[in-house]
Amino acid sequence: MDVAETLVDHIKNNYPQDIAIVAYYGSYSQGTATKRSDLDFFFIPATPKGYRASIQFVMQDISFDFWPISWERAERMATYQETNTSIIADSILLYSRSDEDLSRFKKLQQTIIDMPPSQQSFINKAEEQLRAVYLHLYKLGKAPYEGNITYYRNEAHDVLIQVLSSLALLNRTYLKSGWGKNQSQIMNFALKPARLEEQMDYIMCADSAESIRDACEHLVESMLSLLIEEKAGLTGQPSYPDRMKGFYEELKGILDKLKTACETGNYPIAYFWSIGAQDEIARFIYYAEHGYWPTSLDSSLNYQQVYLSKGLPDLVSVLDPGNFAPLHEAVLCLESGLEKLLIEEGVTIIRYETLEQFKLDLEKSLEDAK
Repeated sequence: MDVAETLVDHIKNNYPQDIAIVAYYGSYSQGTATKRSDLDFFFIPATPKGYRASIQFVMQDISFDFWPISWERAERMATYQETNTSIIADSILLYSRSDEDLSRFKKLQQTIIDMPPSQQSFINKAEEQLRAVYLHLYKLGKAPYEGNITYYRNEAHDVLIQVLSSLALLNRTYLKSGWGKNQSQIMNFALKPARLEEQMDYIMCADSAESIRDACEHLVESMLSLLIEEKAGLTGQPSYPDRMKGFYEELKGILDKLKTACETGNYPIAYFWSIGAQDEIARFIYYAEHGYWPTSLDSSLNYQQVYLSKGLPDLVSVLDPGNFAPLHEAVLCLESGLEKLLIEEGVTIIRYETLEQFKLDLEKSLEDAK
């Protein structure tokens, strides 16, 4: 802490207007420091000059890292958009430039305490975090089994970090301690995959490349099942008018592209837009029915069953570079069928036959806004 005091004096004397906040976090702030623990500092610069205060050094065989975090990044941490929320949540202030800076920082810490009330927002963040896992699974799958086991352990390490960070979000919290120290918190989560501890131990201790890869795949599969189960619990009442307002008007441009592609024999356009349009419509209908979006991590495409259950045609199945007639007919059927479905569900579709009608409506909207 003598080093901390020295750094704060240095800031006061040389960067009085350039650094807003100085704080420390980690084992010292949590009361778990050992004789070898380093003191984890960070500071929030107020000007470009403030960034120059960053310094890393070793004193008496203990490492010190005095590093900058922008206000923007601190806000991302406080709103669970980054995995290291604990840096802001559990930090202890050493210095603030002004009462305004102090108040701003305290509000960030309060944001973490209050937490967003919506379970859906945390599920969405957990899903986004889990998405990052699949690059590492891909790399594990492409690497040869006879390769250096160091490679597999590196990728498995990243799989574990992403999965456990996602799991914390699913439990509406953050990992409070560093890796290796947070086992008890993780095991006490109310929501966790079956056999989590066993799978974690296997990934960390396995001594063959194939075993590591298989264990990672099983853990990710278990985590995805848990995520999908939690999403299913969010199901609310169907609501088309607010969730699909303006959807048809925007989509019609894509359907017109498809009709033109069929009439001119342009298969690349027909291919990309038919698959894209059907998937987009299916996702929106699913959202209108359930109140949340289907996860793109699920390889089953089950959400498209909602689309088909409405009697809408399967464009993708009739794609044929040698015969555009079935696709053209399916697009016409989709256009009329979707419009009919939305109107029946209470969605207002805005159409104008003349420019004069459009002008009158614009004027009316201005008057209504007054």
